[in-house]
Amino acid sequence: MLKLMAAALLAEGTTTITNCPQILDVPLMGDVLRSVGCEVEIDGDTARITTPSELSHRADSAAMGKLRASVCVLGPLVGRLKRAVVALPGGDAIGSRPLDMHQNGLRKLGATSTIEHGCVVAQADGLHGAQIWLDFPSVGATENILMAAVLAAGTTVIDNAAREPEIADICTMLTEMGAKIEGAGTSTLTVHGVDALQPTEHRVIGDRIVGATWAFAAAMTRGDLTVRGVNPHHLDLVLDKLRLAGAEITTFDDKGFRVVQDDRPKSVDFVTLPYPGFATDLQPFAVALSAVSDGTSMITENVYEARFRFIEEMVRLSADARTDGHHAVVRGVEQLSSAPVWASDIRAGAGLVLAGLCADGTTEVWDVFHIDRGYPHFVENLNRLGATIERVAGEPDRA
Repeated sequence: MLKLMAAALLAEGTTTITNCPQILDVPLMGDVLRSVGCEVEIDGDTARITTPSELSHRADSAAMGKLRASVCVLGPLVGRLKRAVVALPGGDAIGSRPLDMHQNGLRKLGATSTIEHGCVVAQADGLHGAQIWLDFPSVGATENILMAAVLAAGTTVIDNAAREPEIADICTMLTEMGAKIEGAGTSTLTVHGVDALQPTEHRVIGDRIVGATWAFAAAMTRGDLTVRGVNPHHLDLVLDKLRLAGAEITTFDDKGFRVVQDDRPKSVDFVTLPYPGFATDLQPFAVALSAVSDGTSMITENVYEARFRFIEEMVRLSADARTDGHHAVVRGVEQLSSAPVWASDIRAGAGLVLAGLCADGTTEVWDVFHIDRGYPHFVENLNRLGATIERVAGEPDRA
């Protein structure tokens, strides 16, 4: 969603994005766009972004330090203005996420790119098509290079591009705006540059990570839960893993799915990889599920080295888990034990709440503002599903 908002910078006029998740990161991204001169109106699940004919090339608002996705304005600004000064982003503490591939891609397109005074500084007399190979299928680098390339002269080929459904979605939106892109959803994107793009109206795809979170919630709590608005084919591997854990899965074409878990989950091994592999964003839920499963699970993290910080908090909840480099061994216990725990990022926060549902006593999860950045109405939805949970009044960072 946030990357689609950034794509609106590429066309003068009003772009409308519907089916927006009502999460904290959306208004934060709105602040980033306002900092370069856009008008942003967010009304429920609709965002309207009016991009002026003359944009500022400086994106250095305070909001930049609060979310990682803010760096995705780099590509559109360089593509349209041929220059950009973008503050280094903040966001989740899950490990090193350098911008080398973003910068190298822009250099291949004809721009200079350096880090100066806490900002990425890029400039070009003009952008031209190029053959670009990514050392790793980075979602952010793919998006930034793609959005710069759509207005570059000639043809750009991005090899080893990210294949996530969100990449295909941004390709769809850019095509609706007049871009010429081939290979969406594959590891090779071919972009034929055009002179200008036009604003559009686009509906965002359902959030597969949020959908998968609810799937894990059903499996962990031995519940029965139906998720609608998320394409289950975007979660094929996830749902297969839950089947191995003993869940009964029913899919509804591309509209949603149902997860029913009657008995204690069985242990399953997980390995995080770029899409279509198991998403690193779902690793905390894999750990939490394993913590209450029957048997021993091996979880291997291949994307972000600091994701295993989550396990330290799970141990507070009496999980039997040990880490060794990229690997974690989790021996399931019948029930966790309540404790105060701290959320270090969006997914860790949600994972700790789900783990708290499987613990005796009352679990306190602190710094839950992270959860608000990625999940709409999280507490309210859990209460509707039968959980006993509340956000404590007067303590905005505690739930």
